Amino acid sequence: MTADPPAAPDHPVAGGPAPDSSPRSPGPLPEARVRRGSLMAARPVRLALCLAPLLLAGGWALANRPVAYEGVVRLTAADPWWLLAGAAVTCLTWVAAACCRQGALPDRLPPGLLLASQFAAGAANHALPGGLGAHAVTLRFLRTRGVPLSRATASIGLYSLARCLARSLVLLLFLACTPARQRLGDLLPDGRLVPTAAAAGGVLAVTGLVVMTVRPLRRPVTRIIGGALADAREVHGRPSRVLALWGGAVAMPLVQAGVLVCVGASLDLGLPWHHVVLAHLAAGTAVGAVPSPGGLAVDAALVWTLVAFGGSPAVATATVIGYRLLTDWLPLLPGALVLSALIRAEVL
Repeated sequence: MTADPPAAPDHPVAGGPAPDSSPRSPGPLPEARVRRGSLMAARPVRLALCLAPLLLAGGWALANRPVAYEGVVRLTAADPWWLLAGAAVTCLTWVAAACCRQGALPDRLPPGLLLASQFAAGAANHALPGGLGAHAVTLRFLRTRGVPLSRATASIGLYSLARCLARSLVLLLFLACTPARQRLGDLLPDGRLVPTAAAAGGVLAVTGLVVMTVRPLRRPVTRIIGGALADAREVHGRPSRVLALWGGAVAMPLVQAGVLVCVGASLDLGLPWHHVVLAHLAAGTAVGAVPSPGGLAVDAALVWTLVAFGGSPAVATATVIGYRLLTDWLPLLPGALVLSALIRAEVL
């Protein structure tokens, strides 16, 4: 009868190799594969969003081939010095945006990185409508600088509110001082202004009522509004922040209108500068809230307004094309490169 083999000792033999008790690393998790696949699937979506403004602009050009062709031909014969002046004025838009962003936040931000983030935000604006791309880049920048999410969100809200109020104030001042305001009345459809305003007021009232009556919505909204009001009071208690916030908010529409004036002068648009500024302010205020990628709704309204003020359709189209070329299309590639550099440097 054979003896049973000796049982393995409970403790390792002295001097012998210790048993391998470390857990073996498992293979790649299914979540990692799903996440990698989702990122790969998101690339076509991002590419489609980036190409949407170009596709819409191409569709408009095909639908209006004679006007678009004549506008491009006129743009090639534009005065290069006026276009160069328009490019120089375009650079001031990012400075004004950086000043307004700093003025909306009590925390001090590094000026160079803030200016670079606003330049990169212009490229992100082509992927998302309604300025959401710029707000997303700015929010990420503020978070990496250690600003809490509630304060960063409140600063973006204050920035947007200041820009809206400043643009409306500048428009009212030009309407009061410019006799061209009579032509703006011809652009409004008869009998539709009051119903449109009533419908907009009704939508705002219903939204406010829903927020105030639904408790799951009321609590976070009141908390966000309370924090935003506290930050707004702190910002307006500092003269430097007040000057940066409202000075930048007022300067932005004027600088953008200045670019349009330079492009119009290079093409011999034939309109006084204050008419061009008023057309820019009116078109941006009227349809600036329409969520369209690349500002296409504003461009269409701007061409219509310039023609209503007395400009020819071809020259007005060429002026808007040149304006969009200087403010958006030419800075798009450098802005995308700066955006990529800021992401790699973990600034965003």
